[in-house]
Amino acid sequence: MLNDIERFDMKRKPQRMHLRWLIRGLCAPDLVKHRCKLTKINMDGVKPPYLLLCNHNAFLDFKVASKATAPYKVNYVVAIDGFLKREWLLRYIGCICKRKFTNDVTLVRHLKYVADRGDIVGLYPEARYSLCGTTAVLPASIGKLAKLLKVPVVTLICHGHHVNSPFWNLPDHGVKGTEAEMTCLFRPEELAAATHQEVTAAIEKAFVYDDFRWQKERGIRIDYKGRADGLHKVLYQCPHCGTEYRMRGAGTTLRCEACGKTWEMTELGELRALEGETEFSHIPDWYEWERANVRREVEEGRYSFSCDCRVDALPNPKKYLDLGMARLVHDMEGFRLDGTYRDESYHVEIAAKDLYSVHIEYEYLGKYGDCVDLNTLDDTLYCYPKNCAFSVTKIALATEELYQFYERRRRQEQAARRNRISSE
Repeated sequence: MLNDIERFDMKRKPQRMHLRWLIRGLCAPDLVKHRCKLTKINMDGVKPPYLLLCNHNAFLDFKVASKATAPYKVNYVVAIDGFLKREWLLRYIGCICKRKFTNDVTLVRHLKYVADRGDIVGLYPEARYSLCGTTAVLPASIGKLAKLLKVPVVTLICHGHHVNSPFWNLPDHGVKGTEAEMTCLFRPEELAAATHQEVTAAIEKAFVYDDFRWQKERGIRIDYKGRADGLHKVLYQCPHCGTEYRMRGAGTTLRCEACGKTWEMTELGELRALEGETEFSHIPDWYEWERANVRREVEEGRYSFSCDCRVDALPNPKKYLDLGMARLVHDMEGFRLDGTYRDESYHVEIAAKDLYSVHIEYEYLGKYGDCVDLNTLDDTLYCYPKNCAFSVTKIALATEELYQFYERRRRQEQAARRNRISSE
């Protein structure tokens, strides 16, 4: 597919960061506006090169990172759509292109190259904005990467960015007093003494955060009148009647159109049923309940979704290509996409056991609605489901739960083999 189309040059080595003072100057007004407080922990004597791992909730994350890393040069990993029509600029300021959730050996080589020349490697390992202000899944290989680079491992965890501008409701909500902690988890000698599993476990522990809990604990009130707009993108299933895809968030309320139950989103970011029991006052608890329901479908072998979809491709950062309509299937085996472009049929298949998460977008670019983007090393395909009831959030949850399902099965099979060998 698209064999005659130019692809992004992933092998080109990353440049050093330029315009860093201009970038930091442009970031400063928002840092002042939100009264961002940065605390550095165990950072004495830590200078580049180091691996900087940041959590990801909103564009404000990048602005805080610019403050945290000053005055040094950073090479950030950025998804290919960030390079759209501005590749020259992104390369000039040192960005490294990545197609999300792919096993990209070339990227690893670039990160090693940056660390070896003495600059900061900037990585957002969650690889997408958090859907409800809590930790998104991290790659199991993050500890191996850290061990390979052999430089200090530093985390930058921001609080307040999700509740200020949720992925499902992007306008600035005016939160003031946001916070961030920049922490050195491992120095080179500590890294050398730890296993990659221990490094991964330490990073996962550092990445535990909850923006809505942070908001409540600090008593930060958000009086933004549309604070529940789009909340149904994340909370797609009604806990009262169990119906999926009939929730609607608007203004300050979330309502199930199937049973009529309504919840108010308070100024402290909590949910309160207008009548009857409040099943979940904490938004992440509702989200995790949905995850548990998806996990049950997976474990019972009955998870399945299929629909017609519109497909846009982004083989390079020049423009999107309209591939027309296709058929998308997501089930226990993984993703399959079948369509026709220029009178030639194409088939894309990604096994569930090989994909630990997937990137989704809500109302992407204001074009065709919500989408799932499927990535290979050569292409990024934005799939917009049409003429069906769906939630891309459920598709994302199912992707993660399917991967874990097959990982558990793989570990069980390995344990059974070891037991057989030991008993022989």
